[in-house]
Amino acid sequence: MDCEGPPALCDLCLDQVCCSLDALCSRRADGSMCLRRAPVFPQEISDQLLQKMATKGILNDVTVGIFRNSKELRLRRASIRSCPMSADAFLLAICPHRLQELDASWVSGDLTGANILSGLASNSECRSSLQRLSLNGTPLDWESLGEDVGFSSLQGLRALNLANTDLTDPVLEDICSLPHLEILDISCSAVSTLIPLLDCKNTLRSLIAHRLRKLEMSAARLLFVLSQLQALKHLDFSEDHISVDDFNGRDGDETMQRLLEGSPQVLPSLVSLDISGRKRITEAAIRAFVEARGGLVFLGLLATGVSPCDVLSSHKNLKVTGEANENQVCEALRTYRDRECFTREALIHLYNLVTDINQPRPELLKLVLSAMQSHPTSMHVHLVATACVFNLTTQDIAEAMSVSLLSSTVTQLLNTMKTFPKNQQVQKNCLLALCSDYILSDVPFDKYLAATLVINWLSRYEDPNLQRMAVAIVSLLVAKLSTEDAAQFATDVSIMKQLLSIVQQKAMVGGVDPTLKFAMSALWNLTDEMPAASRNFLDCQGLELYEEVLESYYGEPSIQQKILGLLNNIAEVEVLQGDLLEEDLVEHILALLQDSQVEVKVRYFAAGILAHLTSRPEAWTLGDGLRSTILKQLHASIITWTQLETEMVSYRSFHPFCPLLQTSQPPGVQLWAVWAIHLVCSQDTSHYSRMLEREGVTELLKALAAHPDTHRDIKRLSDSILCLIEEHQNRSGPPSNQTGARRR
Repeated sequence: MDCEGPPALCDLCLDQVCCSLDALCSRRADGSMCLRRAPVFPQEISDQLLQKMATKGILNDVTVGIFRNSKELRLRRASIRSCPMSADAFLLAICPHRLQELDASWVSGDLTGANILSGLASNSECRSSLQRLSLNGTPLDWESLGEDVGFSSLQGLRALNLANTDLTDPVLEDICSLPHLEILDISCSAVSTLIPLLDCKNTLRSLIAHRLRKLEMSAARLLFVLSQLQALKHLDFSEDHISVDDFNGRDGDETMQRLLEGSPQVLPSLVSLDISGRKRITEAAIRAFVEARGGLVFLGLLATGVSPCDVLSSHKNLKVTGEANENQVCEALRTYRDRECFTREALIHLYNLVTDINQPRPELLKLVLSAMQSHPTSMHVHLVATACVFNLTTQDIAEAMSVSLLSSTVTQLLNTMKTFPKNQQVQKNCLLALCSDYILSDVPFDKYLAATLVINWLSRYEDPNLQRMAVAIVSLLVAKLSTEDAAQFATDVSIMKQLLSIVQQKAMVGGVDPTLKFAMSALWNLTDEMPAASRNFLDCQGLELYEEVLESYYGEPSIQQKILGLLNNIAEVEVLQGDLLEEDLVEHILALLQDSQVEVKVRYFAAGILAHLTSRPEAWTLGDGLRSTILKQLHASIITWTQLETEMVSYRSFHPFCPLLQTSQPPGVQLWAVWAIHLVCSQDTSHYSRMLEREGVTELLKALAAHPDTHRDIKRLSDSILCLIEEHQNRSGPPSNQTGARRR
């Protein structure tokens, strides 16, 4: 079990409902969904179902219909954040509920803030029940509203978020007339004055006014308005430090400087102040402010240059965003999750902190992933974040983290590679993070997508170091693909051409280059029991290239093994065997088999090719004398081999061996097949004994051992395999239905 524990049962059930909506629902005349039958959901579960649908990206005009006229699904805290929805669907499905909270941030479709406000106001219960409303990033389109509808019609509102909207001064005046307004976010809006805030000075507890670019107030006038907000506990007057205009760069900083230096009687209830990005703040002002306010709990100082101020470290309960230490940087990542400018700034400082990290820090990795998920299209965020991911998952650090966290990490890296295909540095960072044997082998993620993305990268860039790494990743991933994914991957001729071009490029240079070996391993795995891939290999002139490489690398067993291993895959395909029946090629392979100075692992694959080619006399097109010589040399060579201690090969299945194990086959062919089976079974009896039983190979071995004409060497090996199977069954019981996978 993962160290983070299993998912909650409620989440699993809601996931299942989301996946089964089509089966659970009928359709109305307008196409919207309606549950056929359902129990009355606990109200909180209804909220969670809506949230789950929104998070999964399946909430839209059709699916939101399950909440229409529904006594079973009653909403109180509704979220349609980032969902495509029309005004009509919202009016029919969401507005009839007695809502307390609504998050309609960043919605798409034709739904506007005006539609939302009008719809909510049409429900008399919502007028008094709705307490929290977020329209962050949603266009307001106030001109379409009637004069009798405004925010003041929602008399119960206590928290309102209108950040990143086209909020104007008249609308702000209407908002500030709300009798219970406590929390207001007007960040990145078009307001030019904050004077309307004086109308809610006795109730407003939190004001978030980040990056007000069109504010037209002098420092003195602004300070006067703020000083009147006697109930204010949290003030955010931070600024995007990257692009500061005249007011925010001068008058805004001056206002905050005066506030810091002023008497505690100004904003006496203030316990939280955010002035991140304000470059003209002095350490003396910070020191005076902190020392005068003993109840301060939060201070935002990122990108101000004053976060190292010594007075901050003496207040243990004070949370600070800044760059002076890890705590400040982490607090910045948590606080500014939705602000690209500050997220990027904090990630830069985090990168400097984790450059030489040597212990697992999953909490830091989670913060980085959160930043990437919050800004999926920001190249600047992902550029730094991917570098952080690499540092946080390098070497043995990853093995000490939870598998689920690493799985989420890899999934995010793949999303990043898809989103920024042309940014070489982002792609490089992702490849560096992915290039880990542990992650590629033991962490679950979409390996088909990963292999496709890396191959696409190879087709665009030619950096030798990155090319070696990318080819290594592809080589490992191809070996891990499911049979279905491998078949789909193998049908792409461009992939075959890309890998063959790398082989040709490296072979022309000479030497045993790691990139050459990885590319050949990938091709070997790609053709494993994949006739389509083997056909593509031949059509792309791969055989001609491999013959040349085999000649030039005669004394390099690691290269020879990979060449012969792939040719062995082709030899397993009966319709392709004729392509290998070239006299020069066959004689070269026979020479390798006969050469006692050649390593056994090379001779093993040479024998496999020859065994398959000679197993079908009706298809043999070369001289009978050559076939007779091959069959004699197969037996004579194999009988001298000793069992290898290291894993040389593993098999996806034993189906290609079945024709070789027939009692009618020549002894040389039979001997190679049983020797190969004995080799892998002796190294992993548990895995392969089940495969042998499931595929009927055990019965073939029994028949071979019992046949009177079977050579004693073959009987001996067959009996040994059967004994291994029997011993395993006695230890572990009957075989289970599992599948194997080949690795090269």
